[in-house]
Amino acid sequence: MRVLLLSMIGAALWAQAPAPSAAPVKAAPVKPSAAKPAPAKPAAAPVKLAQMTADPVVFTAGGTKMTQSEFDDMMKSLPENVRAQFGGENAEARRRVAEQIGEILTFSQEAKKLKIDEKPSVRLQLFLQREGALANLFAQHLMETNKPSGEQIDAWYSAHKRDYEKATARHILIRFQGSRVPLKPGQKDLTDPEALAKTTALRDRLVKGEDFAALAKSESDDTGSGAQGGDLGSFNHGRMVPVFEDAAFSLPIGEISQPVKSPFGYHLIQVQARGVDPLEKVKPEIEKKLQSEAAQKAMDGVKAGNKPVLEESYFGKAAASPAPAK
Repeated sequence: MRVLLLSMIGAALWAQAPAPSAAPVKAAPVKPSAAKPAPAKPAAAPVKLAQMTADPVVFTAGGTKMTQSEFDDMMKSLPENVRAQFGGENAEARRRVAEQIGEILTFSQEAKKLKIDEKPSVRLQLFLQREGALANLFAQHLMETNKPSGEQIDAWYSAHKRDYEKATARHILIRFQGSRVPLKPGQKDLTDPEALAKTTALRDRLVKGEDFAALAKSESDDTGSGAQGGDLGSFNHGRMVPVFEDAAFSLPIGEISQPVKSPFGYHLIQVQARGVDPLEKVKPEIEKKLQSEAAQKAMDGVKAGNKPVLEESYFGKAAASPAPAK
């Protein structure tokens, strides 16, 4: 974990590296004057950096200096979970991070003294790390600049409202031979007709008024939900096997289903409620999805126009693209 933290801090530190300074401006040559030069004034006393700028240098290590604003920016660029491990963003947390950065710079300087950074394999590794970081920042930039509008989010929600339909249900399961549900210790392995007959008998008892939860606890072969009175909670489309889903989203509320056969066994299903997740609840999910799709489309466009040139004698011929589906 310590190595991982050092790596994350190092990446953030690299991101804060200052841009190359502008070339110094040359002063215009001064023409000689016949007048006598004025006597030189005594040199002013040196002024501390903190006195001449509101952004003082607060960190120095291994030949690297960081101002207060640079250090603050670096702290903000750390992943939230990393900041949390250091204790947040208070003075003590900043000190801990600074000490870690000091270690990074110290070890880095020692590596340079040994010329480790001049090895071809290391130079390639550093190059790929830097380029990979830039590629990730580019992808992040595309995400940030492709936020969908409120109208786009509304349109997506309206067109995919079925995805946000949900049902709240409970069930009783009776397994049969070959079921995906394992046998309980000492349980008889019922044949399909035997399991169907048992399920039908249980339904008759429920219709006559027996308590669903009590019967699920004593009879259901789905021990997980059975312990909860058969409760399955709420679920959206695609969460259950198709035959179960079809029943859950079509059965009248409160009615006990006829036996429904699935690979797990025979189910007795009772739907307690159905509804649709409101837009306010799923809006962040939709926004992220649309952002991701737009960013991916932009990245695909960049890739399409910048394909690498590969020497076939070394890399071989590219595999043929699959034919489009009809």
